[in-house]
Amino acid sequence: MSQILTLTMPKWGLSMTEGRVDTWLRQEGDEINTGDEILDVETDKINGTVEAPFSGTLRRLVAQPDETLPVGALLAVVVQGEADEAEIDAVVQRFQAEFVAAEGSEQATGPAPQKADVGGRLLRWFELGEGGTPLVLVHGFAGDLNNWLFNHPALAAERRVIALDLPGHGESAKALQRGDLDELSQAVLALLDHLDIPRAHLAGHSMGGAVCLNLARLAPQRVASLGLVASVGLGETINGQYLQSFVAAANRNALKAPMTQLFADPGLVTRQMLEDMLRFKRLEGVQQALEQLSAALAEGDRQRHDLRAVLGQHPALVLWGSEDAIIPASHSDGLDAEVLLVPGAGHMVQMEAAEQVNQRLAEFLRKH
Repeated sequence: MSQILTLTMPKWGLSMTEGRVDTWLRQEGDEINTGDEILDVETDKINGTVEAPFSGTLRRLVAQPDETLPVGALLAVVVQGEADEAEIDAVVQRFQAEFVAAEGSEQATGPAPQKADVGGRLLRWFELGEGGTPLVLVHGFAGDLNNWLFNHPALAAERRVIALDLPGHGESAKALQRGDLDELSQAVLALLDHLDIPRAHLAGHSMGGAVCLNLARLAPQRVASLGLVASVGLGETINGQYLQSFVAAANRNALKAPMTQLFADPGLVTRQMLEDMLRFKRLEGVQQALEQLSAALAEGDRQRHDLRAVLGQHPALVLWGSEDAIIPASHSDGLDAEVLLVPGAGHMVQMEAAEQVNQRLAEFLRKH
């Protein structure tokens, strides 16, 4: 039985409303399998690769290179079995006639972030998925819940997954009392209480990894496992110059140098990404919060926290990009944990190697 399937522009995270077609990696007539990389797409955040959601023959490339299309727009037609050109033409014409792009980034039919007073301060979080032991995603220094935009939907296929903005970040309250790990960990615990989650898997990136480790130290009974992505707290050294230059940067040119250190491929740092970060840094209370946090994390090139002893108390998976210029990948050596070192990826390994990170983290979570 033949089936004509449509490949459409995916939605990677809340802020994505459109994508620009960069390069087709497969051509018309190619046989493709589920998970094959089909084309590269550029968003206002970062470049990504669209993978085939099904197998078949790639019969029609509808979207052209350099074309910018809204989320949900038709990219290509895949056929399982046999179909003539007229049948494919009919499917394309019907799709294009019926397709209506969503207006803006807010889609009435889709999930949206939530905000509430949690433990005495405003917190923002975003939930996807349901069932299982929940997973909480904790971003790093100067990040927000969108740092997980390539990971959140994939991980939510099997369980409830919550990403939050830590205090001082994103759209959560900016004022910090001390700006230390205890304050941030207590905020995550308060959110767990607010959502009535007695026990959760925790996954944290960079500073967020240290927040997860510290939470496990403070409340071990609340933690099912730890997923640590290029985490603070697992070794002595850190790129102190990155922290200092990032905190001090007041314009796009000054910000570009530290931002490009986050990625193995500096070309991933777009003008829009720099503009978004500058807007965040200029919000009231943000500069003071970043200064407090950076001082609490490190003194010069030395981290202030050694949380390696926590690893032996919980199942743990440590993921690192081999080209990390912020925290050396060598910190993953000799840890009491499963370790995945991703070749060719930098500090933002969950973005640069999202497929590998998602697959390994999902496998780890299934076991625990």
